[in-house]
Amino acid sequence: MPVRLPGRAGAATLGLGVIAGLALLTAPTASGHGYTDTPISRQKLCANKTVSDCGPIQWEPQSVEGYKGFPAAGPADGQICSGGHSEFAQLDDPRGGAWPTTKVTSGQSYGFRWQFTANHSTTDFKYYVTKNGWDPTKPLTRASLESQPFLTVAYNGARPAMTTVHQGTMPSGKTGRHMILAVWTVNDTPMAFYSCSDVQF
Repeated sequence: MPVRLPGRAGAATLGLGVIAGLALLTAPTASGHGYTDTPISRQKLCANKTVSDCGPIQWEPQSVEGYKGFPAAGPADGQICSGGHSEFAQLDDPRGGAWPTTKVTSGQSYGFRWQFTANHSTTDFKYYVTKNGWDPTKPLTRASLESQPFLTVAYNGARPAMTTVHQGTMPSGKTGRHMILAVWTVNDTPMAFYSCSDVQF
């Protein structure tokens, strides 16, 4: 049975409801999502069930979305790998430094691969690496990363292919266990996507 709204008050209420709904639909959120799988990221290790006790990230490895502007802005220290999402906190847990690693070679050419479930207008991709002496038993912080990315790939608003490889060079002077942080900055929203990969030089 249809519900009748009383007079002008009901029309006003209905109008406000429609406006609020449209505002939610047009809020600036990224329609694209993605993650790195080469070197394999923590969220992909969870999705592959290589690592257990991951929580909801195992079903949506593409969803580590946080505010852009890293390192000046973005997720708080200790929450970088989860993009600042408490529901993905398992990604920030160092697990005693026991995350599986990808073997890489310092100073060698490497293809950094992203998989997208939906692409999006992009500013750039930036890749950071931890400093020598980084403690892998502690959550990732800005202070534990080299201050400048070792690779930046500009897109100037273009959309990446659904599978995208950025050819670059692994940072030199690195040995042992490190982490690579990949940041995909969306061009036309306030958001970026974060992907942490544990590597062994």
